Amino acid sequence: MVAQDLPTDGPLTIRPLLQQLGNKLLKGKKGSIVAIRPQTGEVICLATNSPEGYNLNLAVATPYAPGSTFKTAQALTLLSEGIITPEMTIPCTNGFTDGNIHVGCHQHASPLNLQRALAISCNTWFLMTFMQMINDTFVYEDKEEAITVWNEYMRSMGLGGSLGTDIPGEKGGLLANKNYLNRRYKDGWDGKTIMWAGMGQGDVTLTPLQLCNLAASIANRGHYYVPHIHQATAEHPLPQRFLTPKKTKVEPSAYAPVVSGMRLAVKNGTCSSINTPAYPICGKTGTVENPGKDHSAFIGFAPMDNPQIAIAVFIEHGGFGADLAAPIASLIIEEYLKGYLSQPSQALAKRIEAKRT
Repeated sequence: MVAQDLPTDGPLTIRPLLQQLGNKLLKGKKGSIVAIRPQTGEVICLATNSPEGYNLNLAVATPYAPGSTFKTAQALTLLSEGIITPEMTIPCTNGFTDGNIHVGCHQHASPLNLQRALAISCNTWFLMTFMQMINDTFVYEDKEEAITVWNEYMRSMGLGGSLGTDIPGEKGGLLANKNYLNRRYKDGWDGKTIMWAGMGQGDVTLTPLQLCNLAASIANRGHYYVPHIHQATAEHPLPQRFLTPKKTKVEPSAYAPVVSGMRLAVKNGTCSSINTPAYPICGKTGTVENPGKDHSAFIGFAPMDNPQIAIAVFIEHGGFGADLAAPIASLIIEEYLKGYLSQPSQALAKRIEAKRT
């Protein structure tokens, strides 16, 4: 059964089997699963759970720091602006340190190019390159122009504001712009002040629906359709806003290295546990810092070429992105692409269903 909180005025795009699986996987947890058909913008899964039961707001109206899932959007922006190249390498030894500031990172080889930085989710790589963009007075007149350009890229990917979906109660999030930063940092700001946004923390919050839409725009290599849950009928055709693709500002050439990095993340990076020979999954984990245990996040799509499904999973206090969000996403992807779960996947689903956060 589709959750009663969803609209009932007309047929929905939600796939009942995906919704049922999503509801099972979210038992004992607080979070959401959003899945979209990239070619159409149809929302095929919109599962949520909270201590009070189904809560649609968790998916479409609750802004969270996106954590490292946001590094995909960062990479697309930095590539498009020529701040970085796919071949550029940056050293990282035990994280980023600047004065009394230290941001930890995984143990990994150094230096890294972009694809490997995405695959192992190097914080240093994205902190340094984001600061480089904001502080670049050769490319930009000043930091305000730099943050304005950055903001325009992000909004073109459907981030920060309402997408205009037909899902009731949708809200936007936070995406830093010059006016916001001048109000917040009255003593002044620069790239170092706001560097946390480079790794999806600080002055940026997004909803799981926006994260899924980001994955869909990457799957499509540069455009998305406004997500919607109502099917078109003869009596009620879809409004034109759901039928017209929205192009991102990202340079088309930027997508190949980012998709490659997301594929490497699944092959031998932070989410290698979900790799399967059946179809190539591209993904990006996120471990979102907050008071208490970290949130577990994942965005991705499959197959790598001609993607049929884009997905975002966000589990409050679920730990590392690879702990819960990525395995949950892999099961939803398998159910959709194959029509059933293999025996090992059924066993994994039972373990996840029994887990409490």
